[in-house]
Amino acid sequence: MDDKRIVELYLLRNEDAVKQTQDKYGKYCLNIAHGILENREDAEECVNEAYLNTWNCIPPHRPQNLKTFVGKITRNAALKLYKKKSAIRRGGGQTDLCLEELSECIPAKNGGQTADDAEIKEMLNSFLASLSADMRRVFVRRYWYMGTVSEIARMYGYTEGKVTALLFRCRKKLKALLEKEGIKI
Repeated sequence: MDDKRIVELYLLRNEDAVKQTQDKYGKYCLNIAHGILENREDAEECVNEAYLNTWNCIPPHRPQNLKTFVGKITRNAALKLYKKKSAIRRGGGQTDLCLEELSECIPAKNGGQTADDAEIKEMLNSFLASLSADMRRVFVRRYWYMGTVSEIARMYGYTEGKVTALLFRCRKKLKALLEKEGIKI
């Protein structure tokens, strides 16, 4: 079933919308959640929460790209659960590493930033569009999907050193762009 029809089912409050979403994007959502949580049971819990949140968000939202919409909801649910669990056990994992790396170039909430979230989102999209295809894939795989450097290297046929260097250059470019635009880091 195509995405427009699935969204229509949500708008009609037809419960088949959740089943269709699960059939079409279940593995995609599970990969996102598992990349962040590194635990299958927790990832499945987040995906189920994402389906409920999608049900609650449509309407009023009418997403143009259902895959991205559900993926973002899944990612947010996984990050929320990750923060909750890491507050409990204070362990260090892949998500901690990714967030720590990004903290060097992304403004903290209420950190005196001079732009609102929409402006920063626009700058990030512009930044990603300016990257070469290779750099963009590596950046997104690391900081959206929370992939490890070794997974990314294996996936794209790079050495771990090349992936690390690409990520470093991307963060450096992002930081320079944000500072140029007056965003305090």
